[in-house]
Amino acid sequence: MQLLMAMTGKDGTEWLNAVRDAMPGAQVRSWTADDDAAADYALVWRPDPRVLKGRHGLKAVFNMGAGADALLALAKEDPELVPESLPVFRIEDAGMAGQMAEYALYAALRHLRRFREYELQQRVQTWRPLRPRLAQDFNVGILGLGSLGAEVARRLVGWGFNVRGFSRREKDIEGVQCFAGDKAFDAFLTDLDVLINLLPATSQTHGILEKKCFSKLRRGALVVNLARGSHLVQDDLLDAVRSGQVGGAMLDVFSVEPLPSQHPFWSEPAITLTPHISAVTQVNESAAQVSKKIAMLERGMTPGGRVDFALGY
Repeated sequence: MQLLMAMTGKDGTEWLNAVRDAMPGAQVRSWTADDDAAADYALVWRPDPRVLKGRHGLKAVFNMGAGADALLALAKEDPELVPESLPVFRIEDAGMAGQMAEYALYAALRHLRRFREYELQQRVQTWRPLRPRLAQDFNVGILGLGSLGAEVARRLVGWGFNVRGFSRREKDIEGVQCFAGDKAFDAFLTDLDVLINLLPATSQTHGILEKKCFSKLRRGALVVNLARGSHLVQDDLLDAVRSGQVGGAMLDVFSVEPLPSQHPFWSEPAITLTPHISAVTQVNESAAQVSKKIAMLERGMTPGGRVDFALGY
């Protein structure tokens, strides 16, 4: 079995060794510009278009991360590179859900306990207790209830928050008030104290974090974006923060990364930035997952995590 790997922006040697360890019977190689040899499976992350060009013998492509938007963009630009008949699979969780839940929980607790306000008080040597708030009275909304969003929601329920979730289709998660479909979106947003975005990047979700969305939240709410930079209308967030409608934001993803040095987010005190680290793909867990999925495909079975071209995830 021939496996071809092309991992833009990742440690190719680490991934290559992990996949070889997980699949000792396979021939695994890294892509080079002159590589035109046959391959049964391609394991990629934001690949150069040449990686997939002319590889008509592929049985499947594995997107080595949770978000397949870059790969789907290639398919849109040139359908011959990634035809819809070619199965594309994404990594499911593989250690990411726990990390994402930690980030989201920290954001919610920091806002609940007003720690940012205390940090500001410390800078001016002010000793003033603020009115306490209780988790059970705090509305936290999770945009997107896939494998990552569902785990985040469950963790927040475990800490006593009043948790809502929004998804395209109906979901049932214990302790979570679930909303589904466009008609339920406003009801989901109304009076949220914290909004956490974990949606996939699609044409339908592009720019979903915008002025109208922010206006539905409880005044002073926290906005947390852990999904994709394309979800956020940046100027609308700045306006909402400066007006006080949004009390603060924690942003881990951006339309341009690294964030340009002159971007106004850097100097906005109510916005906390992190460099796309909310959930780092775990190499060994991901390699093991791909190994299991390839074994299923070789037996004629259908593994989970197949990307739906129409839905965009």
